[in-house]
Amino acid sequence: MGSLGAILKNPDDFYPLLKLKMAAKNAEKQIPQVPHWCFCYTMLHKVSRSFAFVIQQLDTDLRNAICIFYLVLRALDTVEDDTSIATDVKVPILIDFHRHIYNRDWHFSCGTKEYKVLMDQFHDVSTAFLELGTSYQEAIEDVTKRMGAGMAKFICKEVETIDDYDEYCHYVAGLVGLGLSKLFYASKTEDLATDELSNSMGLFLQKTNIIRDYLEDINEIPKSRMFWPRQIWSKYVNKLEDLKYEENSVKAVQCLNDMVTNALIHVEDCLKYMSDLRTPAIFRFCAIPQIMAIGTLALCYNNIEVFRGVVKLRRGLTAKIFDRTNSMSDVYGAFYDFSCMLKSKVDKNDPNATKTLSRLEAVQKTCINSGVLTKRKSYIVSTKSSFNSVAVVIFFIILAIVFAYLSANRLNNF
Repeated sequence: MGSLGAILKNPDDFYPLLKLKMAAKNAEKQIPQVPHWCFCYTMLHKVSRSFAFVIQQLDTDLRNAICIFYLVLRALDTVEDDTSIATDVKVPILIDFHRHIYNRDWHFSCGTKEYKVLMDQFHDVSTAFLELGTSYQEAIEDVTKRMGAGMAKFICKEVETIDDYDEYCHYVAGLVGLGLSKLFYASKTEDLATDELSNSMGLFLQKTNIIRDYLEDINEIPKSRMFWPRQIWSKYVNKLEDLKYEENSVKAVQCLNDMVTNALIHVEDCLKYMSDLRTPAIFRFCAIPQIMAIGTLALCYNNIEVFRGVVKLRRGLTAKIFDRTNSMSDVYGAFYDFSCMLKSKVDKNDPNATKTLSRLEAVQKTCINSGVLTKRKSYIVSTKSSFNSVAVVIFFIILAIVFAYLSANRLNNF
């Protein structure tokens, strides 16, 4: 759960955090017993707890397909991300990866920690993949083939222009959106979304991650990973790594704001995509990451800490997003609230202020025109240090009850 200090500062986080913790524990209990499926779902919990929790609400066949889709692409991404692999070794693996998923014996040792385990035991993923329905297999193979080829292309190519940036993000994330749309369609629960809308769903998430992960990527050893397009950062510094130095703080923040403004162009497509979904479980699966993305952008915008350390949503706010996201009114409300937060941080002297405000106002207009903004709880919290004393007292009473209960059980066991 979140830290005690964070809960005391935001006491209404406690109940959503508790619910999320219990739901995560319940999801772990639902891991299949069949060895290869057990490995796949166990790995899913290790590489993405939140993702593992969200897909538990899907029906079994679609849940299994998306689990394998995620692990296949995570393995492909692990190969791409490992900067210690020589280019002449890496490129053929990326290009042929869609064939390896049909080979129960194939594996390739790379990556670190849980990702190394995934790669070392990839044969378990392949075994599970071969048990999926043909339509699911074909969708996964198609996206894996196209993504591997795109990744291979950018191993040997720098992200120079904004068009390059969009193309790279299409290969590594837009194709995920297209693949998920195909899986939803194959499950006979959703209509097939357009490629344009599906692509935007992936690009919005990927661009948010690229913005947030600047410092981690630029400090990668043995070689930096550089995804911010030269067309943007060259307006502010001579080299991309210069953004992390304190003497360039003003220019760094301006460049950051430029990147956030670029990401906002995809928001209206994302809202249209989500509004077309009919299945509640699929809707939540798609909507929760998108709300976390707009929240992350609101946190990153005009924030020098992006170049100093890790910037992410507090766990309590993440828990609230999981708890409150059930309908399009919740989505419109969240996007409206976080766009208001972002808008309040725009400095009129910022070089891109006019463009940023224009894009935020377009998002807000879409949310207002939905007519449902009054039907949800607000995510906007006062920045003043105002504690809800009653909630704090209740929180400590609950802690005392839990402590007393555990102590009594301990005594009974002697």
